[in-house]
Amino acid sequence: MGSVQSIDRAFSILEYVVNAKDGVTISELSKNLSLPKATIYRILHTMVQKGYVKSNNQDHKYRPGLKLFEIGSLVLNNLELRKDVHPYLEELREKTGETIHLGIMDEYEVLYIDKVESPQTIRMYSMIGKKAPLHCTGLGKTLLAFSPPYVLDEVVEKKGLKRHTENTITDKEELKMHLEKIKMRGYSIDDSEHEREIKCVSGPIFDYNGELVAAFSISVPITRFTNEKLDYFIELVLEYSKRISNALGYVNKEG
Repeated sequence: MGSVQSIDRAFSILEYVVNAKDGVTISELSKNLSLPKATIYRILHTMVQKGYVKSNNQDHKYRPGLKLFEIGSLVLNNLELRKDVHPYLEELREKTGETIHLGIMDEYEVLYIDKVESPQTIRMYSMIGKKAPLHCTGLGKTLLAFSPPYVLDEVVEKKGLKRHTENTITDKEELKMHLEKIKMRGYSIDDSEHEREIKCVSGPIFDYNGELVAAFSISVPITRFTNEKLDYFIELVLEYSKRISNALGYVNKEG
């Protein structure tokens, strides 16, 4: 069954507005989506009335409305995984003083579904609901390492291995070997591969079927990341990977 054109256009416009960093005008939408201005105006007018988009009469730009936040928050709050895991993220934040993330794989990227913010002044910028690359983040590499091998092939085909810093692994075979090591040791490290000023240690979460369902990470500014802390973070990640997975019903049959 084919898509309904008006609905398809509405979602295309909404997605573009959400992803625009500083709002977008009707002219920009028309140019980039190849749609008539009159059509875009009618759709936006309805979205503004419903609260999904807001308009600014001064710069004539459209931006995401609060209704999107309300719906997004409702969806995330109803995720059983997020509810079950959140207390453990709080514990990790208390033990490390750093920002803790929870993420899942979504359309060949990492989707942040929960975050417990560091109380410290210097911390990383991230948002629940945002996405990040799989190949160069702690969460992403963990998710890739514990997924079937074909997933890496699909990621390379769909997203590529873009370089973000001088430490980003951009060669598929090198990344493949790197992921095998992560799987063997049970944790991954983002060595400033996505953001130069941030390092992460991440571990997997399994459900009662032994299926990978998510990954969590400890994110640390490089100014606070010492070798002593690295050892401590690895210890915590391995411990909490088991604790959280066990809480979801996972039983490690190998011991």
